[in-house]
Amino acid sequence: QVQLVQSGGGLVQSGGSLRLSCAASGITFSIATMGWYRQVPGKQRESVARISGVGTPTYADSVKGRFTISRDNAKNTVDLQMNSLKVDDTAVYYCDVVGGPYWGQGTQVTVSS
Repeated sequence: QVQLVQSGGGLVQSGGSLRLSCAASGITFSIATMGWYRQVPGKQRESVARISGVGTPTYADSVKGRFTISRDNAKNTVDLQMNSLKVDDTAVYYCDVVGGPYWGQGTQVTVSS
């Protein structure tokens, strides 16, 4: 059974930082491309970042230079370090297995002005 369990997130002021973590089980993690996406009610889901099994990252233009995705294949975890947060980053964030029907439970990130 595939499980993606998220931790982190919360409330932060604009300009602050937060870190999200996602622990995966039930998949061959080392070959899976993992990603983070975010969802705001009434808006289209946005892929924020993804990282290949060998650690090659890609980012949405909206977060490039501010967010860093990383993974630890020994621990089956993928993290998202979010710096210089903006009010527009407020959303529910999900980790997922890119291309697969698996995602985490979601974590609220709220950035206040």
